[in-house]
Amino acid sequence: QVQVVESGGGLVQPGGSLRLSCAASGIIFRINDMGWYRQAPGKQRELVATITNSGTTKYADSAKGRFTISRDNAKKTMYLQMNSLKPEDTAVYYCHAKGIYYSSVDFDRWGQGTQVTVSS
Repeated sequence: QVQVVESGGGLVQPGGSLRLSCAASGIIFRINDMGWYRQAPGKQRELVATITNSGTTKYADSAKGRFTISRDNAKKTMYLQMNSLKPEDTAVYYCHAKGIYYSSVDFDRWGQGTQVTVSS
């Protein structure tokens, strides 16, 4: 009964910035790991960044130095600040969340995705 929804995608020029949001809903006891993944046409889905419940972050080499992942546990929301965007960043970005709902049941959910297009 947990749902995650991404927002914030859109069209941006090279060098521009976007901030993606992922909001979780449901009777959630705790969200453990969260992450952003992306998939470009004709390519496999790839990891962009992850963040644990305690705030530990990891980034793909392609995102390091340009992207920042964060979370607001009170709002059950995760963010991805993307700066210095490049055309190769164009993809559908997906939110992923793992945790516990109803105090004792594991969940593993993917969002519907939000399109990010970097083009002039």
